[in-house]
Amino acid sequence: MFDVRPVDTDYVRHRAAQFRAQVERRLDGSLTEDEFRPLRLMNGVYLQLHAYMLRIAIPYGTISPDQMRMLAHLAETYDKGYGHWTTRQNIQFNWPRLVDIPDMLDKLASVGMHAIQTSGNTIRNVTTDAFAGAAADEYLDPRPYAELLRSWSTDHAEFQFLPRKFKIAITGAARDRALVAAHDIGLRLIQRDGQTGFEVWVGGGLGRTPMLGKVIRDFLPEADLLAYIEAIISTYNLSGRRDNKYKARIKITVSERGLDVFKAEVEEEFLNRRRDFHGADREALAIFRDRFAAPAFRNGPTDGYEAERAKNGAFRSWTDTNLHTHKVDGYASVIVTFKTHWETPGDASASQMRLLADLAEQYGHDDLRISHDQNVVLPHVHKSDLPAVYAALQKAGLAVANAGLTSDIIACPGMDYCTLATARSIPIAQEIAAHFKDAGLEGEIGKLNIRISGCINACGHHHLGHIGILGLDRAGVENYQITLGGDGYDIPAIGERAGAGFPYDQVVPAIDRLLRAYLEVRADTSERFIDAYRRLGPAPFKAALYPEPAHA
Repeated sequence: MFDVRPVDTDYVRHRAAQFRAQVERRLDGSLTEDEFRPLRLMNGVYLQLHAYMLRIAIPYGTISPDQMRMLAHLAETYDKGYGHWTTRQNIQFNWPRLVDIPDMLDKLASVGMHAIQTSGNTIRNVTTDAFAGAAADEYLDPRPYAELLRSWSTDHAEFQFLPRKFKIAITGAARDRALVAAHDIGLRLIQRDGQTGFEVWVGGGLGRTPMLGKVIRDFLPEADLLAYIEAIISTYNLSGRRDNKYKARIKITVSERGLDVFKAEVEEEFLNRRRDFHGADREALAIFRDRFAAPAFRNGPTDGYEAERAKNGAFRSWTDTNLHTHKVDGYASVIVTFKTHWETPGDASASQMRLLADLAEQYGHDDLRISHDQNVVLPHVHKSDLPAVYAALQKAGLAVANAGLTSDIIACPGMDYCTLATARSIPIAQEIAAHFKDAGLEGEIGKLNIRISGCINACGHHHLGHIGILGLDRAGVENYQITLGGDGYDIPAIGERAGAGFPYDQVVPAIDRLLRAYLEVRADTSERFIDAYRRLGPAPFKAALYPEPAHA
């Protein structure tokens, strides 16, 4: 697997030392909190409701076993024994002391990790498909391009103070698992007339004004990638609004000015930028592509796997839900869900991290991925090893057969941690997951994306949920709006608000009515909730949510 350390270690050590000096000045009073704030944000440090939070970068979700073990060490030494996977394929530690964060950054640097650009108005972590390099429907591996974008964007001098934060996603598969339409820039690798290039999307984003991106270039040659991305971001940097942070994202710039006007400026800037690229980017891409060479896959019988499926119902259920089809016969990608019923979605303990590192070394070609839905993927596991992997996960409480099901919920930290949150997210997710498990309906309901956010910033991606839940404050009382029909994968769509919100204790009963109605109206057991919603429209589902005329 690709290893960034030979290139980046010296630099990240320098940044860690720089931040240590800044923390010392904050602690001795030389810097006020207002003066310190932009400095800490440049190093991924937030001040949350109860403590500081450190967000650590995991570029395009790829992490090695020794890096995972370092995260486990940090969790035990400086936090409360766990970390939290994020929707940008990163990890957050929610309880470090400020005085300890420089030591954490030093230890991260020792394994080639850092927290640079995990916050602030700059280019955030470039994300991609968690099954990149493994998925059967992939026609080009997006990771070399993601690494090119990561290395180019890290401390890019021109883009450190953008009007607002900026997010890029890239996919190379037939099915978009990177949510390109919901990003400031989305890239879809395509081939046209034998030439590799990109379909370029711009102006997507969630938050208080959710929008799907628009195609600004239907085909961009591979060689022009960095020049064109620079042109987009520099155009936004000059024309984006700085008078109102709620209207500062590129989605607002494109919407207010119009795609045609924005595109014309980008194309003009692209011609200027293109002259400054003389091939170094293509040379770097060639190096990255070589470093992302496929592991040494093995041929071997899978009879033991099939025999275990035949005799072990729990194992068969897990393989039915938690495996993703691999491009190599005899292999599968394993989804390890961190959505155990009644646990906090996305939280991983130190012991669980160490187990994943061990499994990756023993069975997974030293490769681990963090997915945007707050789970972990072992992308390359031979099927003959799956019974052993399952047994180890089961012993650690991680063999929950629920990938993509009702309990596999994306939930932001909500009011339990975040200073911006206006309602709780975690307890709602826990109660929904437990309710449908106890009712014996999770398997019957099938594939369903539920997303929960504790405020309008939409960190839980509720707009893209088949069922989205948004927690708000209504006169000091938690109130939850439900949206229906969102999707980021198959047919990109922003969910539509179903109606009036529900008080906390009515959310689970409302979702229960909604999903029982779905079971009644679906065409057959293969029709997912989202497909039934698209076929029938919102009327039968709203009727289930609101059987009476008045609601809080």
